Amino acid sequence: MPPQEDDAAENVRMIRDSTRAVVAADGDLSRIRAQRFQQSGFDPAIFATMAEMGWLTLRLPEQAAGLGLGMAEYCALTEELGAGLVPEPLIGAALAHRMTGADLAEAGICVAAWQDDANSLGWRKLRIDGGRITGTKRFIPDATGADSFAVATAGGVAIVAKDASGVRLDSEWTQDGCSLGTLDMTGAAPLAVHAADAVDDALDEATLATASYLFGLSGRVFAMTIDYLKTRRQFGQPIGSFQALQHRATDVKIQLELARASIASAAATLDAGAARAARSAAVSRAKCRANDTALLVARETIQMHGAIGFTDEYDAGLFVRKAMTLCNRFGSSAVHRRRFAALLKEAA
Repeated sequence: MPPQEDDAAENVRMIRDSTRAVVAADGDLSRIRAQRFQQSGFDPAIFATMAEMGWLTLRLPEQAAGLGLGMAEYCALTEELGAGLVPEPLIGAALAHRMTGADLAEAGICVAAWQDDANSLGWRKLRIDGGRITGTKRFIPDATGADSFAVATAGGVAIVAKDASGVRLDSEWTQDGCSLGTLDMTGAAPLAVHAADAVDDALDEATLATASYLFGLSGRVFAMTIDYLKTRRQFGQPIGSFQALQHRATDVKIQLELARASIASAAATLDAGAARAARSAAVSRAKCRANDTALLVARETIQMHGAIGFTDEYDAGLFVRKAMTLCNRFGSSAVHRRRFAALLKEAA
């Protein structure tokens, strides 16, 4: 293995090992359950641990006080967090840092507020006029636990305090026990404004990180389902011995491996510094794969477990709910299929 590849593999291994600081080694989900439907939706102390480990600035270069690591490492990190259903808004906070190219520690817990409309990847609708912002950003994960927002506008990325004059935040619970916020601003004065040059690249990276998180949770709940098939008995034998269920499990495994390969390919494309169209196309392909696979795994989990697969008391149900709420974040499969097709047409 060439030295550079060997270094990257070691970085990935170390990143995976470091997640033990926030993901229970025994797979226990009691902490995750305790955070559901709470005001912030996550544990600020755990988020502080993530910040201390440098995960928020993992994609920033070292000269900008970041770790300077690649997408392979970032995807390894979010895959492990997905397997543990970690609710802290790492991706939203890392996106805020990446959009601005700066360490936003002085802004407290700062998450990205970029989305203008549903079923869209657009972020340029808002403008900064006279040093102030008026308009709305939607679908902000875990907004209630944030101290400030990195608001993507056509005139730059503005850091807006949650308690600033002219700012109103409304939030709604999602079925996984987390929340999505809507940020309304009327003449809000930002704390700072950064250039918006990196927003498109940052959104692609956050999209791919989300795909990897989905892959992580899909793999974990599929493993739980296989264990159930081995232990649940009917007609005097484990139901996993039934050929029909074996075929269905094999189909799921194939889709998981295709999703793994697509995410790895997209990460390599971004790390290789490919042209923007190629990067975005690879990300859209990976997000579609991750979305569709997560929903397939969710359906099969419910079917193979029977009624308990969707119950709130059973751990598998937590993964099903997270998959259902996360698949549309950073673009549904339909949105990314449209973008992928448009990029192919543009390349032709």
